[in-house]
Amino acid sequence: MKPAKERIKPLITRLKKLYPDAGCSLRHADPLELLVATILSAQCTDKRVNEVTKTLFGEYKSAEDYANAEPEVFEEQIRSTGFFRNKTKSIINMAQALVDQHDGKVPGSMEELVKLPGVGRKTANVVLGNAFCVDEGIVVDTHVKRISNRLKLTRHQDPDKIEQDLMKLVPKKEWTLWPHLLIHHGRAVCVARSPKCEDCALVDLCPGSLI
Repeated sequence: MKPAKERIKPLITRLKKLYPDAGCSLRHADPLELLVATILSAQCTDKRVNEVTKTLFGEYKSAEDYANAEPEVFEEQIRSTGFFRNKTKSIINMAQALVDQHDGKVPGSMEELVKLPGVGRKTANVVLGNAFCVDEGIVVDTHVKRISNRLKLTRHQDPDKIEQDLMKLVPKKEWTLWPHLLIHHGRAVCVARSPKCEDCALVDLCPGSLI
């Protein structure tokens, strides 16, 4: 099997052909909506988040709206996403920081985003890549972690170390798209418990193939 740096381009090419419509599945119309949706998506499916935000975004349209939200009311509105108390606190505090420090606007830099309450590097990468078209890093979720290890693109389990490994391999212009491609592939073919290696278009490029 060829080394990772020689396999990455054909992997990207094939995945693009397989999933031409791959992109952010969280419904959003602006950076603030994506930031809120991403916080809600922790330990929750994107489908569920989109069901919640369909109503939520109609009521909360600005950082001021979220900052002034009644915690008890907001908790009930997002309850089905899980961990609703922590998420409520994170979103309200994040919005208050936007109002106090950024005139209610979501900043477009990693440095400023990760200073916001409830916002880590993964969330910041989602917002930068998909709302601002800034390729600052690579989102590492459970699919990306699992498949990157199966493809032997990393040997790490820590998301930060996996991201650093991937950033050395994946061309920068593909940093935002790469996780979307892996997420689609992880849902359709390279599933966690029983990967469909016999149906996988990447099998000859995958050291972790079961066939």
